[in-house]
Amino acid sequence: MKIALYGQTVNPDFFEELSRLFDLLKEKQIESFVYSPFLEYLQHDWGFFPEISGQFENGDDLPDDVSYLFSLGGDGTLLKSFLAAKNGSIPLVGINSGRLGFLSDISRDEVDKALDDILEGNIIIDERTVLELEIISNNQSEFQYALNEITVTKLDSSSMINIHTYINNEFLNTYWADGLIVATPTGSTAYSLSVGGPILTPDSENFVISPIAPHNLTVRPLVVPDHYSITLEVEGRGLHFLTSVDSKSEPIFFSGLLKIRKASFKVKTIRLKDHSFFSTLRNKLMWGADKRN
Repeated sequence: MKIALYGQTVNPDFFEELSRLFDLLKEKQIESFVYSPFLEYLQHDWGFFPEISGQFENGDDLPDDVSYLFSLGGDGTLLKSFLAAKNGSIPLVGINSGRLGFLSDISRDEVDKALDDILEGNIIIDERTVLELEIISNNQSEFQYALNEITVTKLDSSSMINIHTYINNEFLNTYWADGLIVATPTGSTAYSLSVGGPILTPDSENFVISPIAPHNLTVRPLVVPDHYSITLEVEGRGLHFLTSVDSKSEPIFFSGLLKIRKASFKVKTIRLKDHSFFSTLRNKLMWGADKRN
């Protein structure tokens, strides 16, 4: 078997588990390919030189028969790693070295068991919807992909922005707000949740449109089917507004036109059979922690 490993940095208290993971891979004769910047970080900052079969900069550098891509870190690391997963064809395994971890929900003390389960096929593969963004501004157009959400926000701390929103080319509303979030079911437990959006199960075929600090208090999050297209025309004072695609952001000139749709591919994530979305909600959000319940 061949696997890829993606990471950015490592907390000191996770290094022992990381070293153990490389030992397990060698013991089980699994070929490993490590993300080049991560390998350089391990060698330079930790003096750690793991035995590997190769390294990669992006998905094109990986062999076609790589079975899984291991993301070592938190959810933010996994959101970056899926871009190296060859448009979702390589299932992602999220190993959590961080804190919350909705996507990277395999804890450090489950690594041994998780690896055995993966080798035995004793796992569940969830397919997650991806957002595709087309930015049309100043005669320029580019495509980007988001697993969690696409967000437009104001760039300064003063005036709100106007976000003219269209669903399937039909006018929905002009949001006068600090910003607007379009989230996938995966992203419904992220930024969208923090502004009052609903939680969707990963297999829900919907998007959530959530305003950020809207001027009109009657404006609320809206759930729409994921086969709908969403167009945002953003206006405001100044020169730019900010567009964020998961963790990547860039300023866009007013008036900016953004088109959002479901991507043609989905991202596959690995889940252990004794993990479920609802148990993750209870554990990560500490539902039931109040002993009076």
